[in-house]
Amino acid sequence: MERVLVTGAGGFIGHHLVTYLKERGYWVRGVDLKHPEYTDVDADEFEILDLRRWDDCLRATRNVDHVYALAADMGGMGFISANHALILHNNALINLHTLEAARIHGVSRYLYSSSACIYPEHLQTEADVKPLKEEDAYPANPQDAYGWEKLVTEKLCEYYASDYGMETRTVRFHNIFGPYGTYDGGREKAPAAMCRKVAAAEPGGTIDIWGDGEQTRSFCHVDDCVEGIYRLMQSDYRDPLNLGREEMVTINELAQMVVDVSGKSDISFNHIDGPMGVRGRNSDNSRLREVLGWEPQISLEEGLVPTYRWIEKQVRNS
Repeated sequence: MERVLVTGAGGFIGHHLVTYLKERGYWVRGVDLKHPEYTDVDADEFEILDLRRWDDCLRATRNVDHVYALAADMGGMGFISANHALILHNNALINLHTLEAARIHGVSRYLYSSSACIYPEHLQTEADVKPLKEEDAYPANPQDAYGWEKLVTEKLCEYYASDYGMETRTVRFHNIFGPYGTYDGGREKAPAAMCRKVAAAEPGGTIDIWGDGEQTRSFCHVDDCVEGIYRLMQSDYRDPLNLGREEMVTINELAQMVVDVSGKSDISFNHIDGPMGVRGRNSDNSRLREVLGWEPQISLEEGLVPTYRWIEKQVRNS
């Protein structure tokens, strides 16, 4: 039985990944600053550790074959745009320490979770944006500290592979969503925020949207995300790889989809000042299809149904 470590296992993608790996027969250690908020722990072993600390990273990476490195201090656009120093400091420590501790313990394969936030801001200034290919990352010009730190760690993984022979994999997430994730408190992302706002609104009510709502994104369901992570980890592909969908929508369209799922009538949108991030972003999955012979299958409309129902339940019971 292969032994794996999932860092960030108390977070949204991390706890879904733990469950996925357990179902496939792996022994799984989960590590995070907190337990999963909305589900039970499925890991064989779960440790509360602070991966900014070197000694905690050494403890986390002991006696495992593979590491899925998902731990990060992050959130939605509101959090990312207001906490540059905090994000860069904390995430740099997490990733520098975890990767080196994995090397010391002889971990054979290491997957790093990067982000579409690494892509240059100047390629994302229009709503009708050209889908981003992996090679578009350079010349580098991310919008936020979150993207800069991700890009640096991508290079670090590349150097650990070339200098030390560690098999590293790098996946660039494009807006992952689904149930059992943060939906309030300031760190939630757009789909969860929309679901919460609509769930809390009365029929005929109003919800706030940051900016004019014409900024565009693509969204990938968490079930497809963990499937893609696993497929990449098992593959021989060593360069960074997009993991998202190519179904681009405006934020206004996303909000209307949520309203349609809710069944509430006459919900209107109030556009207010707020951080919008880049004007447009979409994933080019050409390489994903080529490398893995697969791409995400769950449409945004399909994925929003269980996501909204779960968040609606949380709002109703709060």
